[in-house]
This record gives sequence, structure tokens and C-alpha cells, in this order.
Amino acid sequence: MILKLGGSVITDKSGDCAVDHGRLRFVAHEIAKRSDKIRLVVVHGAGSCGHPEAHRHHLDKGVDYNNKAGIAITHAAVSTLNAAVVDALRAEGVDAIGVHPLGSCVAENGRLRTFECGPLRAMLELGIVPVLHGDVVMDDSRGACIVSGDQLVRMLPQQIPVNRIGLATDVEGVLDDGTVVKEIRPETVGTLTLTASGHTDVTGGMKGKIEELLQLAEEGTESEIFHILRLGDFLDNVENGGTRVLK
Repeated sequence: MILKLGGSVITDKSGDCAVDHGRLRFVAHEIAKRSDKIRLVVVHGAGSCGHPEAHRHHLDKGVDYNNKAGIAITHAAVSTLNAAVVDALRAEGVDAIGVHPLGSCVAENGRLRTFECGPLRAMLELGIVPVLHGDVVMDDSRGACIVSGDQLVRMLPQQIPVNRIGLATDVEGVLDDGTVVKEIRPETVGTLTLTASGHTDVTGGMKGKIEELLQLAEEGTESEIFHILRLGDFLDNVENGGTRVLK
């Protein structure tokens, strides 16, 4: 299964790279309790470790000689968070390894074009948990761009067999007028009021997330969005009180 940890879940998005180590310990503990029963890929967002840097260097508008320094600066920020996630998992006995999209992905006009997943397949065969993250990647038309964790989640099922996808967030699910929407389908999404994140987020927040997941559902892989405190329920494949995205 794929578990996506939202950036707002594991960082404080109002500051610069403020990692929530307590939340990471909780996540790692829940995964460790079930590590002998599940085969897992973890993907996490950047939160406050990457979005501010990408915004300051205008990476969402493309990269040339004038702002190319932003590639290394942004990648360093997201890598710091990735290391914290990996360290938390390993401290609980989970054999986790960080995988950086900068070295394995190429984009075209802001969208992932290639993603070399051979190393992921080999890790999974050995019982290792790969930990990927939203990252800056090279882009054939823009020079470089930001690829969100949600883009990675959408592309992974094209490369490796995936049974279940879960997105852990800081809300109970997708909310419409304060109420959790139990199911979202292409024909119903137009009736919902979806907005982007209120924090600095160059990848579109909840609106961008739903767009990615609806495309994923159309390709045959359904997903669930739930509150991080219900992570154990998702891992146990029981009702988690969140939103299912269906075709």
C-alpha cells in the first residue's frame, strides 16, 4: 500500500522547516506495530520544509540561470524533512530508506514524465520501506519544477502493484461546508467547494490533491483521505471516518 503523509501533518506550515517530531513518532509507532503484516511505500509532502524556499525562488514559474540556486536550496530543505521521517521510522525498528525524486524523475511542463522505480521494487522485495517526498526535479521544458507528493502517488501505481492508497491529513477528510464528504466521484466533485491551502503551498493544497486522486481513480486505483489520528484504522483496513475517492 501507499501511505501519503500531508506536509501539514508532519510540519508546522506557518514556520520555516518546523518539523513535528512528536507526530512523526506517532506515525512511526503505528507503522512499526504492523510492519510484519504490510508492504508499504511512504510518500510525504514538503510542508514548511520546501514550499517557502520554492516560493522565494519562483520555482513554480520555471528555472533558468537567474534562479537555479533554488534547486539546491529547496532540495536541501525537503531532504531535511525526509531524513527526519526516515529517522523516526528506523528508531521504531522499521527498515526505511529515503528516496529522492530529484535523482529518479524527469518532468515535462510541470508534470512527471518518467519515474525510475526499479530501486523501489527491489527495496520492497527485501521488506524495506521506501520513503519518497515532494521535491524539485529537472523539467525538459521549464528547466526544473516542483513535483508534489500527490503527483508521485498518482504515478506509482503505473510502476508497481498497489492495492490501497491512503492520504493522512490534519482534517477528518474532504470537507464541504464543515461536513466530511464520504465519497467523491468525477460526476460529484463539481458540487463541492474545494479550495487551495491557506499556507504557502506551490502545489495546490486540497484542490490539487483531489484532481490527482480523481485521475488515479479513473485509472483503476481508489484512495482514501483521513485524519492522521485514524492512521491505525487505515492500516488495519477498517472504517476511518474519512473520504473515499472513486471512479
